[in-house]
Amino acid sequence: MIKEKVIEVLAQYKDCAPEEIDVTQSFEELKLDSLDTVEIVMNLEEAFEIELKITEELKTVQDVIDAITKLV
Repeated sequence: MIKEKVIEVLAQYKDCAPEEIDVTQSFEELKLDSLDTVEIVMNLEEAFEIELKITEELKTVQDVIDAITKLV
């Protein structure tokens, strides 16, 4: 459920199909800059009702999924 929701939020932000998002992709590979990342994190915080800190460890979609899993 977490994985699907994270991919859904990213796909909506990028205006693409969820199938185009791979959990191994980095934000850089997804062509997302730091401002995009902040907006996406805010969207994820709202979706999961959590507070997610942006750190250098959050490099890939899977890193985000793992971080959210620890908080919910």
